[in-house]
Amino acid sequence: MDAAARCLLLRASTPAPALYPTDGVKSAASIPAPPSSTSLPFRAAASPSSARRLRLLSLRSPASSSSDGSTQPKLAVLLEVEGVLADVYRFGNRQAFNVAFQNLGLDCANWTEPIYADLVRKASGDEERMLVLFFDRIGWPTSLPTSEKGSFTKSVLREKLKALEKLSSSDALPLRPGVEKFIDDALSEGVPVAILATYGRNGENISRSIVEKLGPERTSKIKIVGKEEVERSFYGQLVLGEGVASSLDEQLTKEAQKAASAEKQRIAEEVASLLKLSVDINTASKSSEKIIATLRAGSEYVGCDVQSCILVAGSQPSVIAAERIGMPCIVVRSSLTVRAEFHSAKAVMDGFGDTDLTISKLLSKRWS
Repeated sequence: MDAAARCLLLRASTPAPALYPTDGVKSAASIPAPPSSTSLPFRAAASPSSARRLRLLSLRSPASSSSDGSTQPKLAVLLEVEGVLADVYRFGNRQAFNVAFQNLGLDCANWTEPIYADLVRKASGDEERMLVLFFDRIGWPTSLPTSEKGSFTKSVLREKLKALEKLSSSDALPLRPGVEKFIDDALSEGVPVAILATYGRNGENISRSIVEKLGPERTSKIKIVGKEEVERSFYGQLVLGEGVASSLDEQLTKEAQKAASAEKQRIAEEVASLLKLSVDINTASKSSEKIIATLRAGSEYVGCDVQSCILVAGSQPSVIAAERIGMPCIVVRSSLTVRAEFHSAKAVMDGFGDTDLTISKLLSKRWS
């Protein structure tokens, strides 16, 4: 890219914002494992018969099957990273984009806070669409053919991710005020805490860099749930098929679910054609399946069923996923979600602290 690249106004259509499909399928394997195995899930088995034995174990009550007489915690907290532990959107993403523009020689591109906020609002947080909207507005590089706009935006996103990786490990991206005390209070009250590092917009590496800001003493007392932990969980092994052979009945169940979904789609299309509407019924997308798998794995690792876990979320997709599996959810707003509405959340807070979210408020609240 020419370091002195000029910008020329071009017209281009902007893609529609991505929708977040939902998940309507529940599995018996989602019932949590015994406490004795939540800290170290079973190793993957090699045969279908072993898979059946694992499934039978996972269906047992956590409290009744404990060998050491310990009981299931009454409450556990699952924390997201982006938007909850740190406001990545305010202190990371915008700055990383500006670094990427500089590295690519795009002298005409610089995102101030008002510009960034406007792009986030108009593109619903879709970063590729934000770039398209921005360059449609100010002009694309003159040397860039129209057919290469897609590859150009992807190169900017790659450069932005590299810059964000450096920012996430520096003091330029701080933890949210009060979140450390929130975690400390939870641990002192005997409330297990898990941090979900799997499904952040910017990837697990950046999420783990942010988690490290909590310090080794604090992180040694909490469970960090990443991709590997999800795969090793009961839900990951039995439902997602990670590391264990699918038994015949599991394969038949999946085929039945596919057939049911196809039939629902067919009926919906017939009704839509009569009403001259466009209807689409979907089962869970890969992204929503990933969130649900992480939530269920998190509940296993803290030794609680999903109804006894409280998800502290920062995004709409995770709120929807929590609702699908019956997990209570509280939203902590970030700069990305300051105007968003979360109808299925139990509460929406502006942050952590006395006037916002505290462990004492969680312990005193009873949700059905």
